[in-house]
Amino acid sequence: MHTEKKTIEQDLNTPYFMIDESKLIVNLEQCKQLKRLSGAKLVLALKCFSTWGTFETIKPYLDGTTSSGPYEVKLGHENFGGETHAYSVGYSKADIEAVKPLADKIIFNSLSQLDTHYSNCVDSASLGLRINPERSVAGQDLADPARPYSRLGVKQENLDLSVLDKVEGFMFHMNCENKDADAFIAILDYISATFSDYLDKLKWLSLGGGIFFTYPGYPIEKLALALKTFSEKYAIQLYLEPGEAIITRTADLVVSVIDIVENVKKTAIVDSATEAHRLDTLIYKEPACVLEAAENGQFPYVIGSCSCLAGDQFCETQFEQPLQIGQKLHLIDSAGYTMVKLNWFNGLKMPSIYFKRLDNTIELLAEFSYQDYKNSLGNH
Repeated sequence: MHTEKKTIEQDLNTPYFMIDESKLIVNLEQCKQLKRLSGAKLVLALKCFSTWGTFETIKPYLDGTTSSGPYEVKLGHENFGGETHAYSVGYSKADIEAVKPLADKIIFNSLSQLDTHYSNCVDSASLGLRINPERSVAGQDLADPARPYSRLGVKQENLDLSVLDKVEGFMFHMNCENKDADAFIAILDYISATFSDYLDKLKWLSLGGGIFFTYPGYPIEKLALALKTFSEKYAIQLYLEPGEAIITRTADLVVSVIDIVENVKKTAIVDSATEAHRLDTLIYKEPACVLEAAENGQFPYVIGSCSCLAGDQFCETQFEQPLQIGQKLHLIDSAGYTMVKLNWFNGLKMPSIYFKRLDNTIELLAEFSYQDYKNSLGNH
């Protein structure tokens, strides 16, 4: 991590991510409230956000990290601390050897994985099993863990109480940007009714991520009461695994207009690409929002990337004034599933990552060079 500090954002070269510490703390204070009211513990989902230069700000509010692969486990253990939860859809023997000394909890995706690795890690961590509750709140099939033929978790019909001889916890992950507290509580009630024989004997239960409790107007008190009631009923420690909820509305991807072309519609080409720098915009077909745009602006533009992929564009929007070459645009809410998915498609310049601190100083967390691109493809 770099420690260089700048005070004037307008001098920074695009593209770059700007994370705002003050906005991050707003979300973290809501985490603090949820923990206090519910008794649940919160662990940061590194699959969504792993920019470790911000961890000193986040650590006082959360209880640790949860991971989906061995490198995330190591990062959480080394740079975050607290509890380190390890989950993987599939562990190799080498993976288990890597995470075993680092993880407080190791969660398996299947009964066969549990059986394969049980004897090797039972003395190293508290073991858990992912369960497929066969229902979820997920807006798109691609992100639905309860979709038909899902490989994620064990269905209730394949369980029996003997599994409790090996595990102390279960993990349910069945939400994706779920803003509806009632929908979550309905699934929680279903879990209580369907898995009560197991819950009575478990020590801990993770309810996964995707619960968007930092969304404006979300009834945190209602969620907290449901969690507290559930926890007390089964004398069980609950965990949530927030990712997007922690970093929503905290960061912009800042780009510059480098050309304007016209083919019926005007396209402002910017020095970034969804394919390389904001991949979920492309995958989930969720257009980016531009800070400088105006809802009823008279000048419409496609905001297009500088990659060679024909359909690679950030959004279509409108502005109050014509765009100018060299003008900066802020693509808001660009923290979740962006920095963890950066890639070198087209050999494009990788965005730098900056952190705007509470005192308005700007800290450089990461920058990337041609050598980083070259090393990613071979180091001989």
